[in-house]
Amino acid sequence: MYTGIHDDVRPQLEKLIIDRDRPLIITDADEVLFNFMIGLEDFLTSLDLYFDWSSFALTGNIRRNTDREPIDQMEVGKLLSDFFDQRCAYLPAVEGAAEGLAMLSDHAQIIVLSNVPPKYAHKRRAGLCDKGMDFPLIANVGSKGQVVRFLTHELNAPAYFIDDIPHNHSSVNEHAAHVHRLHYIADPRLSDLLGPAEHSHSRLYDWPEIGAHIIRHIETGEY
Repeated sequence: MYTGIHDDVRPQLEKLIIDRDRPLIITDADEVLFNFMIGLEDFLTSLDLYFDWSSFALTGNIRRNTDREPIDQMEVGKLLSDFFDQRCAYLPAVEGAAEGLAMLSDHAQIIVLSNVPPKYAHKRRAGLCDKGMDFPLIANVGSKGQVVRFLTHELNAPAYFIDDIPHNHSSVNEHAAHVHRLHYIADPRLSDLLGPAEHSHSRLYDWPEIGAHIIRHIETGEY
């Protein structure tokens, strides 16, 4: 039934206890709860690299200071693995994220669905707890639609998905179209590079707006 769920993800899902009669918020972490790009730029500086902000993509935009040339895709993959290993637990929290989730937790269940590599999940978990966001974490691999479908199966209450990446909204739309999809990009520089995700219901711009939007929908059914 859920053939698109990675083998490293399924055991994490099976451990979760979900109240089928309570609203559920499924939130991404990087550029939603944590300032990923601020942390990444600091890491790049330590390696004599920089991000040139030509587009939303990492590949092609991470360049060497010495010759201004981009590093190749294989190098990007290695760099990101090292970044998560060394910096994941210490990324700064997005302004208002911890307070927003604390407020929303009075109205809904919260699950963090992050594409952090599973081998670094314990470091992401440490970062969440350190920043006052002690909620269940799923370290996902690949697209998120099937996982969201699994999490919301037989849910008798509204469900919400918050993510910065457009293709994750498309995946959730394909596999769990009943879930209300909120597009949010914390870093204004990234936000300016990208319009609203095609398959999101709403593009929002800060955590007070996200919190008010979800509470209004829970209480009135209006977007």
